[in-house]
Amino acid sequence: MKLMFLGADHEVTGSCHYIEACGKSILLDCGMEQGRDTYENQEIPVAAGRIDYVFLSHAHIDHSGLLPLLHKNGFQGQIYATEATTDLCRIMLLDSAHIQEFEAQWRNRKNKRAGKAPFEPLYTTEDAMAVMEHFVPCDYMKEIEVCEGVKIRFTDVGHLLGSSSIEIWLTENGVSKKIVFSGDIGNINQPIIHDPRYTTEADFVIMESTYGDRYHTAPPDYVAELAGQIQQTFDRGGNLVIPSFAVGRTQEMLYFIREIKERGLVRGHEGFKVYVDSPLAIEATRVFAENYLGCYDTDAMALVQKGINPLTFQGLEVAVTPDDSMAINFDKSPKVIISASGMCEAGRIRHHLKHNLWRPECTILFVGYQAIGTLGRNIIEGEKEVRLFGETITVNAHIEELAGVSGHADKKGLLNWVNHFEKKPERVFVVHGEDLVCEDFTKCLKEEYGYNAFAPYSGACFDLAANQMISEGVKIPVVPKELPRGHAASEGGKRAMYLANQLDLANKRLQQIINLNKGGTNRDMEKMLKQINDLCDKLDG
Repeated sequence: MKLMFLGADHEVTGSCHYIEACGKSILLDCGMEQGRDTYENQEIPVAAGRIDYVFLSHAHIDHSGLLPLLHKNGFQGQIYATEATTDLCRIMLLDSAHIQEFEAQWRNRKNKRAGKAPFEPLYTTEDAMAVMEHFVPCDYMKEIEVCEGVKIRFTDVGHLLGSSSIEIWLTENGVSKKIVFSGDIGNINQPIIHDPRYTTEADFVIMESTYGDRYHTAPPDYVAELAGQIQQTFDRGGNLVIPSFAVGRTQEMLYFIREIKERGLVRGHEGFKVYVDSPLAIEATRVFAENYLGCYDTDAMALVQKGINPLTFQGLEVAVTPDDSMAINFDKSPKVIISASGMCEAGRIRHHLKHNLWRPECTILFVGYQAIGTLGRNIIEGEKEVRLFGETITVNAHIEELAGVSGHADKKGLLNWVNHFEKKPERVFVVHGEDLVCEDFTKCLKEEYGYNAFAPYSGACFDLAANQMISEGVKIPVVPKELPRGHAASEGGKRAMYLANQLDLANKRLQQIINLNKGGTNRDMEKMLKQINDLCDKLDG
């Protein structure tokens, strides 16, 4: 009865854990790494064809994105997930496959000119469609006997439609243990879906720590703030452009706008149009509308019971084809345009930015986190010009943020979730957080709340029956693939090269952060100056 940690260990993405029990090989999530890759991940310890089951917490690609690859490599088992997660995976994995194929086509054009070997996509649309045949849709709060000795139950954890924590009961050789895998724990007071629901008993807990070092600000009145942004923009004669994540955030925006229209909060522009320009967002909205039973919260269900679809309204238009998308800009009346990607790195949103960023009467409203280095982050931080489709675009539009919109629990929410266990688990394994966040949250659990907490690295292995570590895993940083000619090829040499490279990157990153904070509030600059001086004093000492 073993538990092994493979992905999202001291990192946020690529969630994957392995259980070996009752003669079965089981994965908890099978996610794709996205963004910055800090540590090397261990491979699944058995061949894909020997995996019997996957228990999937939710549909986000960093939790589900390698399922088509697993199938491509020989997986023939079953994937247990909630019904809504199954429906969302059907569109999200296909979308991911399209991205893999598009990237392969782009690389192969370059490789052909350079005389290099063809590049093969990670997986294809055929792989994505084929893996869906292995899904077993499940209801919330229903105990499911997977096989002899293995039972599971999904609990709504309020992060995304269909998202869940998973209770796993294992019985082998007369020993029974219960594992609870948190999945991604949701924020409270989100529209449409329930607040997180809690579990009270566990022998072992695997829990995420994404925001384990910070607290969300008090949520604003989203409807009033969004209505204000629409009113001001339309009064200027401009368009309100919302870069939005296709699954989850787009549906929240539609929910708010329906209420704005119903209450008549935008005056003088009654009947204004709202365009959703993202095929994935359109399909995801359909999935949301079909999965209201058991997933919608009280307010959303009250609308459904009145015969009202909470995600649609008069004036809502969808753009499916590229021609539909281009036609939006021929409509000269003020309008709302919701388009992906949410960080403006790809997709149709870039087309709308090109047509609206230079117009001082327009507003670009950001409604989600913008990672460092993305186009969205650059715009928010005051970039005066951006490059789009080979053209320099001046940023004249109003740049705004709808603060407080987050699908993840903050530190308070994470602690509330784990403190609902009536008896402290034998161990709490902290995963799915940046390196230092994992460490900080683990320290908090141990020192302030008395938990036996541990933040494993990839490759860590634990004996559940004996309650002891077999291996703590190895902290292996991702090493640059190419070393300078003549550099020592030893492990020590590679490590030295890696560290020197990382110090250079850290220096550049710190300088960038300092520059970004110049011109901020005195309070922010004083806080940053103190942090830097404290670090320097510590290192000098």
